[in-house]
Amino acid sequence: MCLSLLLELSYLFSFTEIVIFSQGVLADILEPIMGKGLIPADLGIWKQRRRVIAPGFHSLYLEAMVKIFTDCSERSTLKFEQLLEREYSLGRNVIELDLEAEFSNLALDIIGLGVFNYDFSSVTKESPVIKAVYGTLFEAEHRSTFYVPYWKIPLARWIVPRQRKFQNDLKIINDCLDVLIKNAKETRQETDVEKLQQRDYSNLKDASLLRFFVDMRGADVDDRQLRDDLMTMLIAGHETTAAVLTWSIFLLAQNPSKMKKAQAEIDTVLGQGRPTFDLLKKLEYIRLIVVEALRLYPQPPLLIRRALKSDVLPGGYRGDKDGYAVPSGTDIFISVYNLHRSPYFWHSPNEFEPERFLVQRKNEEIEGWAGFDPSRSPGALYPNEIISDFAFLPFGGGPRKCVGDQFALMESTVALAVLLQKFDVELKGSPESVELVTGATIHTKNGLWCKLRKRPNVH
Repeated sequence: MCLSLLLELSYLFSFTEIVIFSQGVLADILEPIMGKGLIPADLGIWKQRRRVIAPGFHSLYLEAMVKIFTDCSERSTLKFEQLLEREYSLGRNVIELDLEAEFSNLALDIIGLGVFNYDFSSVTKESPVIKAVYGTLFEAEHRSTFYVPYWKIPLARWIVPRQRKFQNDLKIINDCLDVLIKNAKETRQETDVEKLQQRDYSNLKDASLLRFFVDMRGADVDDRQLRDDLMTMLIAGHETTAAVLTWSIFLLAQNPSKMKKAQAEIDTVLGQGRPTFDLLKKLEYIRLIVVEALRLYPQPPLLIRRALKSDVLPGGYRGDKDGYAVPSGTDIFISVYNLHRSPYFWHSPNEFEPERFLVQRKNEEIEGWAGFDPSRSPGALYPNEIISDFAFLPFGGGPRKCVGDQFALMESTVALAVLLQKFDVELKGSPESVELVTGATIHTKNGLWCKLRKRPNVH
């Protein structure tokens, strides 16, 4: 699909995908892992579950989650500080870490506590459940990039060692989720969704989404569907956040002046204190760093849709004026990566410029594009597809846009702020040594190895 079609496709899918487009090959790949969760679900189940899940990400819940984001982030930095203490005893003041792996552990802990009230503690220990989660993540990545779906062959799940391990990993996770669902149902306090959204989440012992789903009146659902919902959030919400943080640090390490600017904002807003929801709103530059990292390294880099019936897509900028016929059953791959780096929509598109999101931009050559205007979405903490008129699609757009976008953005902002509050970070090698691998997400081939030093005057 040529670049000239991307903007028009974004418009089209935002309004009509629910009628004539499905998730296509993506659903085929993920259904064995996520079952009938939001991503692979067919239209009927998706409508039903979206009505239940979307209200769970309400403002009071997100505000309460900032404490979990901070607690988990400080668990990571405490680990780094302890490692540095050992180096101090040997006369060294630096540690070398694979921050991609550390961010992955951090994101897993946050998802566990925030979504289903389970503490993986993966930053400090390893358990069979943690191993199973990573095994499942690797299998999801494998299936998203392998050309032949051999796992569909009869008996493959028992004959192929990789698939036997995958089935065992799924069983370990599902058994864990079943226990959590059972416990939540045993302590159910059924009430209306409006009252659920008004709970005092700051003082609630269990503020997880699972608690919200179980307590919602009229949302009775079998354990299998709940498990599919939780598994979807675990897989989709973990790897993407780890990738956003990885590339944020990768970009900052190559731009020391921008890292210093970020730390100056952190010092002004937080000082030696902890992030809160109100303080997060003042960390403007940190928030812009996160979205700029998502622009340059979108997670996922592709959106996939399948035509449920024949259609004609617009020709787009410099495309065929008569449009492009799309037969029923066609899988369309929309390159968000190319859209986010298109010179038609972005000034110096390959440069790391967080400040770009504060400036209006318009390209009169592109008929129908309203340009980039921050005032178009007043009150939004983060730039979105509305502000950019669908030139910026880190979480998709339209009805099937990711429901957890604010959760992911806020946890990334807090984690980045807590890390830079205490440490100076630089790459261990050259930027060229960090090889990029593209699959379900954009990640590194061999990790993001960095040098961490305690910042002066930080206690």
